[in-house]
Amino acid sequence: MARELVRRGHEAVLCGADTGQPDKAEWEGIRIRNGGSYEQGTLADTLRAWPKIHRVLREERPDFVVVYGWTALLYALAWWRLVIPFKLVFVCALDAEIDGEFLRRHPLRGFVFHRGMRAADLRLSITASQATEFVRQGMDCTVTRLLLQQVPAGATRGKPVDLLWVARCEEVKRPGLFLELARALPEARCRMICVSHDKQLFADIKMQAECLPNVEFVEGVAYREISREFEAAKIFLNTSSHEGVPNTFTHAGLAHTAIASLEIDPDRMFVHFSPGVMARGRFSELVSGVQRLLGDAEALCSAADESGRFVREWHDNDLNVGVFLTATGAS
Repeated sequence: MARELVRRGHEAVLCGADTGQPDKAEWEGIRIRNGGSYEQGTLADTLRAWPKIHRVLREERPDFVVVYGWTALLYALAWWRLVIPFKLVFVCALDAEIDGEFLRRHPLRGFVFHRGMRAADLRLSITASQATEFVRQGMDCTVTRLLLQQVPAGATRGKPVDLLWVARCEEVKRPGLFLELARALPEARCRMICVSHDKQLFADIKMQAECLPNVEFVEGVAYREISREFEAAKIFLNTSSHEGVPNTFTHAGLAHTAIASLEIDPDRMFVHFSPGVMARGRFSELVSGVQRLLGDAEALCSAADESGRFVREWHDNDLNVGVFLTATGAS
């Protein structure tokens, strides 16, 4: 988004969590500010980060502050508008942020976050179903889908990996189901890219994966390199119980990779497109659908084509930046 805004003549500043980046670095015309450990660290780290973020706001004097995804900081930003005037824009990244799931799991932080979400000047979502839920709860919302760094489509033939799974290792992603699928399809060449999140679950999943001869277990891949992993795979598998629009779906579309999902179907994309398998929560259907695709080169190629079409039609950068600028009044 920042890249596209700069290309259109707007000034864009990214204030991110501290990953060791220098403050005020310039990258492709975008200024990068270091916001400290406001969500990743301890409560003390979060409190120490707030003065840093306030300093960034005071120095940059933005017209708009855009926040992607849940953070209790959203409520603090709503109050900071009284001292440093700006329009606060919240972009809903996950269904759990609006459908009550996050609030149930994290009552205190969820309560503060929801107060900030209601106080925002503008709410955007990445799916139409999220926007509908906002309206149902008495909040207006505009749909702007994810922006993508476009790359040339890959080919379905010659891909060395049959089945790919990529996610953080946590219960909501249900990594164990991918291993069940690998056991059910012992001839399939499976690659599992798993990032440690729940440490106990990660250790268990890693131990199970290393016992399966058809599974290659990879402990995370840098984001800038992940597109290569999707380009190497015939089918991407999603086993999550809860998502918004998975970034992995768009990665698969860009890589010309078919998609198989146990139950995630954002905005009924499997009705509008035919990118692979939608099992509607039935594991047996997931197994049989994946088996069918792997055994039918023509069907696999058609699903890969549809996966690419899904990205081209729903994630057109010019269209979605235009919607964003119109919604904010910055066009």
